[in-house]
Amino acid sequence: MHKSLQALCVGVAVACSTGSVSAQDAAPSLSLELNATQTLDSGCRLTFVIENNMAADLDTAVFETVLFTTDGLVDRLTLFDMQTLPVDRPRVRQFDVSNLACETLGRVLVNGVQACSGAGIDAAACQGALTPSSRVDGIEMLG
Repeated sequence: MHKSLQALCVGVAVACSTGSVSAQDAAPSLSLELNATQTLDSGCRLTFVIENNMAADLDTAVFETVLFTTDGLVDRLTLFDMQTLPVDRPRVRQFDVSNLACETLGRVLVNGVQACSGAGIDAAACQGALTPSSRVDGIEMLG
């Protein structure tokens, strides 16, 4: 029994080490991470890390975004233009939001995709592939 278990473990290890999943084999994703906030005299700077794991480079990626206060009230609706996004290469984008105190920001909602295009890619594909997340304590990221 012990040798069978050992053989199974070796077999699984070999299969795992030889099998690799490339970006083309994995489900398309467009990860959008709120990575940091910074208080400015004029407002709040939001820093995002975005990675395009779609089938092609994105020529445009503009998200309609809603900013909520920590009390759950809508502060504003805005557009964040992530610009061009190459496949499998993370990009950092920063947006200065005037008249917003970072400590009052409680949630960021990607309400929709305003524009998203690339070779064979449309806005619906980007919306379906979007995976939002947040590294900032106290600020939730939804999509």
